[in-house]
Amino acid sequence: MDISKNLWNIYLVLDRHFGSLNWWPGETPFEIAVGAILTQNTSWKNVEIAIKKIKAKKYLSAEKLLQAEDYIVAELIKSSGYHNVKTKRLKAFLRFMDNEYGGSMVKMFEEDLWILRAKLLEVNGIGEETADSILLYAGGKPVFVVDAYTRRIFERHGIIERDWSYRKIQELCMMFLPQNPGLYNQYHALLVNTGKYYCKKKPLCEECPLGEMRKLQ
Repeated sequence: MDISKNLWNIYLVLDRHFGSLNWWPGETPFEIAVGAILTQNTSWKNVEIAIKKIKAKKYLSAEKLLQAEDYIVAELIKSSGYHNVKTKRLKAFLRFMDNEYGGSMVKMFEEDLWILRAKLLEVNGIGEETADSILLYAGGKPVFVVDAYTRRIFERHGIIERDWSYRKIQELCMMFLPQNPGLYNQYHALLVNTGKYYCKKKPLCEECPLGEMRKLQ
């Protein structure tokens, strides 16, 4: 199998089908980072409600959220689910930013990509997908985000095996695709849309834009 060709073909087919998706929603890098933490185990609609509430109460800054009592933050993000757990995770990230970079996202993203990634993974509640989402979407760093949709689609198209780790999938993509944040941004958004609308647990291959590719494999 020509992995590079397959990865590019998937991208080109989906890009023609969906067009530019301009993901991730957010007016500032900080808002995007908050959204990346809140979207764990919930839908984006629920996160949008939480972020709107944070904005309405004028708490959307690292300093204000860090200084706020936990119960206040929990109430603000209640719509995102697991609000007490996510309050602790959000506060852990904010403390990390404050301790390491004086609360500045600009200073944080001046850090070497892989050093920063390793540091983020040490923060309570931040796993690989969340860390990479922050790095790519908030920081504009060239790192490929892997999620459940990525794994499902690539596995069904024979690009990866079921037991592959997150890092192995990521390394494969970054080996065969140019290390370009704009490309990684759009590719991930395309895979998310494909997973949501077509490549479900029970796949809709006949309707999927990638259906013809799968028949040829």
